[in-house]
Amino acid sequence: MSNNTPIQEISKDSMFIQVYQDRASLGEAAASQVAGRIKELLSGQDRVRMIFAAAPSQNEFLRALIRDEEIDWQRIDAFHMDEYIGLPEEAPQRFGLFLKNGLFDHVRPGAVHYMDTTNTAVAECERYAALLNEAPVDIVCMGIGENGHIAFNDPPVADFTDPLAMKIVELDEACRQQQVNDGCFETLDDVPREALTLTIPTLLSGQYLYCMVPGPAKCQAVTDTIMGNIHTECPASILRTHANCTLYVDVESFDENVVKVNA
Repeated sequence: MSNNTPIQEISKDSMFIQVYQDRASLGEAAASQVAGRIKELLSGQDRVRMIFAAAPSQNEFLRALIRDEEIDWQRIDAFHMDEYIGLPEEAPQRFGLFLKNGLFDHVRPGAVHYMDTTNTAVAECERYAALLNEAPVDIVCMGIGENGHIAFNDPPVADFTDPLAMKIVELDEACRQQQVNDGCFETLDDVPREALTLTIPTLLSGQYLYCMVPGPAKCQAVTDTIMGNIHTECPASILRTHANCTLYVDVESFDENVVKVNA
């Protein structure tokens, strides 16, 4: 992998933050560190259980991760963190399909667990939660939405002590607009209004969290995550409480004039 040296490293509460010059170097660095962690874990246990996010913000990271030929993907069990309700099975916007095309078909994990929206939503939440709860989650690879969401835990539905492992949510309009901004849908009316999502406690149950957040559209969310109160108004702020969370940002998503923390 190419240059993956951060131009700045800082911390806030328990969260470690690395700043990179651009999206490409951010993705390379995150992939290198995630790959290293996978290999370290596999040296001491039979399998590694991972949760992946499906979003354009993850593209550079996923492409770089694919290139590491030393990862024993046959010993990895893969999950994804959210899925729209109401889209056709073949719809290109489906998150499971995004990860299938962008990662899983390239590396062939030993097991891939897709959310099944042909199932009733309530039954699927129960089924998928049971799969997740079979064993601890080792690694979560994630992003942050423009409104500060993690997975589809938008501010109106985010719950830091959610009793559920997975739930049905109504998507915030800001979240739905982001899907248009990202080029995933042509108009706001095309974006589904409901989705399945892993809850915040499920995401935080991962032993190691790696959060990739490049680009100018995420600047305010990154600032709120690092500098704001830990509150559901910015769900990603809860990441500051996790013992092993690394946040990867680039010069476009990180406002050094606003973010003042301990170097």
